Amino acid sequence: MQNYFADLRIRGLRRRAALAAARTVLAGAVAGAALLTLLAQPAAAAADNTVIKAVKFDDVAEIKKQLANGIDPNMTDDYGFPLLVLAAREKSDKVAAVLLDNPKTNIEIVDKAGENAMMMAALNGDVPLVNLLISKGAEVNRKGWTPLHYAATNGHDDVIKVLLDHSAYIDAGSPNGTTPLMMAARGGHLSTVKLLLDSGADLNVKNQLGLTALDFAKQYKEPDVVEGLTARLQQMQKQGAPAGGAAPTPQNSAK
Repeated sequence: MQNYFADLRIRGLRRRAALAAARTVLAGAVAGAALLTLLAQPAAAAADNTVIKAVKFDDVAEIKKQLANGIDPNMTDDYGFPLLVLAAREKSDKVAAVLLDNPKTNIEIVDKAGENAMMMAALNGDVPLVNLLISKGAEVNRKGWTPLHYAATNGHDDVIKVLLDHSAYIDAGSPNGTTPLMMAARGGHLSTVKLLLDSGADLNVKNQLGLTALDFAKQYKEPDVVEGLTARLQQMQKQGAPAGGAAPTPQNSAK
């Protein structure tokens, strides 16, 4: 049998989708759930252009200067992005580290879409920042959309491994029950689908619309994932094992 999941020749093509497009999918889905979170948080002051520029260009010296002058590390830009979330989004890891060293920084602060720094780092595949955030006490599991969903959306296997090593709930459900496996299947990320399945993700889970990961792959026209998931289901059924989770023998685990 062809080893569908091991064949990663098209992975590069599947990952050409822009980061902005992935953020649009997730941001639109979390917007409603984010409203209550935002209402519960005190409004932060808006940052001036000097501060925002320093964050975007990873200018540690300027950020340290501004913090020494008393700026609020939780302030936002004109679009509602807190400095820490903006730093994670822009992959300004050195500035993020400075902000995280400030005792006043809220590590779980979110933007208007309900996204925090951990989610942005996961979406970007920024393993060093994910590790730093975890070391500073950032939540790996949160209600609704999780960092694992975000890493799976863009197929960032290294981030997924870190999150799972820190007890991320593999079948975490979004507000409508969508799981990380479904997001990986939706994006056509073959290696990510395999990683999640081999780590115990449940292939039979349905979201509130009654869709499984296989349904997502079919709906978004990802034939390689469809073939692979179908093969995995058939394999499990023949062996009398549950559809979710890793295959019981190493030689079958890649199918």
